[in-house]
Amino acid sequence: MPAPALVNPVKQKLAAGGVALGLGVRMSRSAEIARIAKATGHDFLFIDVQHSLFGLETIGHIAQAALAIGIAPLARVRSVHDQDVQALLDNGVTGIVYPDVNTREDAERAVAAVRFGPLGRRSVTGGYPYFDFRAVPPAEALPAVDAATLLACMVETREGVENIEAIAAVPGIDVIHMGMNDLLTNMGKPGQYANPELQAAVDRVLAACRANGKHFGCGGNRDPKAQAAVIRRGAQFLTTQTDIGLLSASAGAWTRGIAEALATAG
Repeated sequence: MPAPALVNPVKQKLAAGGVALGLGVRMSRSAEIARIAKATGHDFLFIDVQHSLFGLETIGHIAQAALAIGIAPLARVRSVHDQDVQALLDNGVTGIVYPDVNTREDAERAVAAVRFGPLGRRSVTGGYPYFDFRAVPPAEALPAVDAATLLACMVETREGVENIEAIAAVPGIDVIHMGMNDLLTNMGKPGQYANPELQAAVDRVLAACRANGKHFGCGGNRDPKAQAAVIRRGAQFLTTQTDIGLLSASAGAWTRGIAEALATAG
């Protein structure tokens, strides 16, 4: 039986010039979050391993549920030294987001872990979930899996911005993703999204992406108008909000609505 074609909906949308939106997953521990993401217009899950207490088995269940319905399951790992990247990729995750990439060497380490040889050093296994665990000859499976795997490197410090031209030049990276909150904190200006230094950094990172054929991503500012503005500037890869943020906002709006209705009832 021929190997099924592998399509990463995020890579497909980015290649077509579109904008891919992701839902941050920090609290959810079941596969339902994948269906909620799809029903609400998201293209990918941004499973936040860096800031959450996920177990690998839970991530695998969520990832494989997402695969089945056409949502790309991506995982933000702890660092460029994270030892779980191989297990995540072998069990359904279709993209890795590396935080705190500050140098070309960091970027090269990320590529080495995510890409098969000769570009990288990812280990080969069999029975990939992308092929429904069927045996597929490596000559067919490995190029297909590589092509469907997204690699994003986050720039979150002044050092990363200063080295962005070298980082963006590394082959094998798909997305350069700016983490605005950590970058502003590193600048000593937490929460100042309109700060000129941050805006200049956005311009510099965007220019490096365009010069090197990388897609520009952005996260941190949860204001929809601000997100639309950065899309107009050229961002194609964004996280909209987290499951915690959405639940908190919705629950708060609901209880306020009840209180307001009671206060105005005649």
